[in-house]
Amino acid sequence: MIEPRKRSQPITFYCLFVACLLVCRIASATPSITLSKKSGPPTSKILVSGRGFVPNVGVDIFFDTKDKALVVTNGKGEFHDAVIHASRGSYPGKHWVTALERNNDKGTQEPFLVQTDWNQFHFDADGTRLNPYENVLNVNNAGSLGLKWRYPTGGYVASSPVAADGVVYIGSWDGKVYALNARTGAKMWSFDTGYFLDSSPAVANGVVYVDSPDAHLYALNAHTGALLWSVQGGDTSPAVANGVVYFGSGAGISAVKGNTGTLLWNYPVPGYVYSSPTVANGVVYIGSGSDWNVDALNARTGAKLWSFTTGNVVVSSPAVANGVVYIGSQDTHLYALNATTGAMLWSFATRAQVSSSPAVANGVVYVGSQDNSVYALNSNTGVLLWKYITGGPVQNSSPAVANGVVYVGSNDGNVYALNARTGTLLWSYTTGWDVLDSSPVVANGVVYVGSWDSNVYAFGLLGADQAREDAASKHPDLKMLRPDLSLKVSEPRG
Repeated sequence: MIEPRKRSQPITFYCLFVACLLVCRIASATPSITLSKKSGPPTSKILVSGRGFVPNVGVDIFFDTKDKALVVTNGKGEFHDAVIHASRGSYPGKHWVTALERNNDKGTQEPFLVQTDWNQFHFDADGTRLNPYENVLNVNNAGSLGLKWRYPTGGYVASSPVAADGVVYIGSWDGKVYALNARTGAKMWSFDTGYFLDSSPAVANGVVYVDSPDAHLYALNAHTGALLWSVQGGDTSPAVANGVVYFGSGAGISAVKGNTGTLLWNYPVPGYVYSSPTVANGVVYIGSGSDWNVDALNARTGAKLWSFTTGNVVVSSPAVANGVVYIGSQDTHLYALNATTGAMLWSFATRAQVSSSPAVANGVVYVGSQDNSVYALNSNTGVLLWKYITGGPVQNSSPAVANGVVYVGSNDGNVYALNARTGTLLWSYTTGWDVLDSSPVVANGVVYVGSWDSNVYAFGLLGADQAREDAASKHPDLKMLRPDLSLKVSEPRG
């Protein structure tokens, strides 16, 4: 008879053998990581998950060559949702996230595309027209801007451009929406609405929204230009927030679902709506039409919260910052209103109509007037800080602010770059006709704008783009990465 102890020995050896195989399999697996997002601006929050690492070891997670986090793998050689952020100074282009086992060279890398896109007329739904991520152009190098490319459309370009995912979208008076390669200006596609376009497109979740005076709001596939849906619209630049598209039309102010175009609500106003909406803290703000009002509406229901009456038609679009609504009127004034109550905080009188939409940055409001001037005002008091006089009315072109520089167009045919702090001229470029309606945008180190000479323009630091991209795209050598030994484990074993 076989003794029980001796009978158990083969079973014990077998279990040890299987366990050894499993451990060896885990140890010999090829590491891999996944990122919660593939692109975003500097400072983007990125969740990193990994598998195929040695069990129960420290793994350093780098953004480019900077060690951002230390995690410890679980018994399966995995870690989940480690938090890192893209470096604030990361230039637009391809960067690399690396996960590297501490004390050896075993690791893996995945690319992350840094972009400082400008996705809708106001940059963001709140209307400030400030790109807080721009880190290429600045006060010191804006004077070296040069023409990168120019694309001729079939009509006046009164629309303002947007730039998203390597594409510039803009409308023209030939009735078409154009999608242009942001680097080269080559046309990727166009969509014919059949009627001249003044409004600026908005891009969100792979969809381009454009409001046309043919009384339609169109939703187009951002990659192909194919029509997804259309609803009754007007001629304002749509604002997109939380999956909802807000826009003005002959029927009033409307909100529709961004994925289907289903009407959520409509707020009727007398006359035509020229102003474009902004959305902040659950409220829609807009110049309502011929009743000369600025209206605040509940973003979910469309119910009116308050109205403020100016002295003339409101063409300007509002900007909302720090609980204040800034908006111009054809009565020559720029107004600052309490965002909650609509009470006037202050007003500033220019010498002509204010159709330009204000921009707000770092405690300053910037706005153009048809008295030929660009104004910079203290956002709290309305006190004039500086004024720059152009050679013609600053009519519907609205300032854009990025990294200490204000960009704006004028009816004298020029695009200007001004020092945001002092108003000093840094650079200008003369197009072939008025920059009457199109507002500049700044994205990924390039300034885009349209002109009544029927062209779309792109200005950048010539020769610098490729050098920046080459530097960003270079794979960090795993053997050269140095862990930050002061980092504490940011994720417990799981």
